[in-house]
Amino acid sequence: MDLEQEKAAARKAAFARRKEAFTFNQPGKAGHLSAFLAGHRGVPVAGYMPIRTEINPLAAMEEAAAHGPVAVPVIIGAGQPLKFALWEPDCALQDGPFGAQIPAKLNFIEPEIVIVPLVAFTREGGRLGYGGGFYDRSLELLRAKRPTLAVGFAFAAQQADELPLEPTDQPLDLIITEQGVLTP
Repeated sequence: MDLEQEKAAARKAAFARRKEAFTFNQPGKAGHLSAFLAGHRGVPVAGYMPIRTEINPLAAMEEAAAHGPVAVPVIIGAGQPLKFALWEPDCALQDGPFGAQIPAKLNFIEPEIVIVPLVAFTREGGRLGYGGGFYDRSLELLRAKRPTLAVGFAFAAQQADELPLEPTDQPLDLIITEQGVLTP
């Protein structure tokens, strides 16, 4: 089995685990993320607008926005890094690529903390995304300029013992789930 086949199989299994966790999870799943962000008040943060069965970071993003800039990712084009547009609770939104909402007015910033959605993660900070490489390119670019924290946000059920990873995959600095904080 080649790497792409391994990744496809890992994604399929992880999507099933995530869907089940999404279906049976209770409110308050962003509490640990809120607590983490409270310790970094004023630091530019990039969250994300959840799609499908992704764990929802919006409650934590709303709290963080009261103390500093919060942005969401905008896909500019295939093979390019993401840009991060300022977001505020109740700001006007429009449809972006892949069904994620983006601010109607695009005012870009460079975050120092990036909350990263994912399909699966390992305890060691490995991350399996959707396969477009957007976050890997973006984190590489941001980390070349300054220290940038990559915070994986996922259901605990999305943890895998191992994942097929490539040298270009950017590691997570920590993972936050509805159950707590994991540091690789």
